[in-house]
Amino acid sequence: MGNEEHHRALEKMYASAPCNQCYEPAIHISHGVAEVIIPIQEKFLHSGGTAHGSVYFKALDDAAYFAVSSLVRDLFVLTASFTLHILRPISQGEMRARGGVVFSSEHLFVAESTLSDSRGREIARGSGNFIKSKIKLSLETGYQIG
Repeated sequence: MGNEEHHRALEKMYASAPCNQCYEPAIHISHGVAEVIIPIQEKFLHSGGTAHGSVYFKALDDAAYFAVSSLVRDLFVLTASFTLHILRPISQGEMRARGGVVFSSEHLFVAESTLSDSRGREIARGSGNFIKSKIKLSLETGYQIG
């Protein structure tokens, strides 16, 4: 199995996750990098009229997580910790998160991600620690080659 096949299988796994039915995100994964796009929907807005911080977290964590997952071919990865810095609000358009791996070892991965609005302005950034789980990538996790 080549990198391309692994990345496409991860994209299918992401699309099949039940939580993504709510967010309707798009994802593109390459080696050590992932990009997640989430269109802002009215249901994401808090009473102040801007997106709730949970949507920022989802986009940033998913981008960093799948950047790491692109390097791990056999096991499901887990977010061990994640720090988020919200820089400005968003209430319409889309948010685009780009994540990349900045450190990897046998058991620990560190990835960072940035989040931009439709105009290309940075609206948030985050970084996290990720670890391999004992869960094998399989049809049960939505991971399917081909």
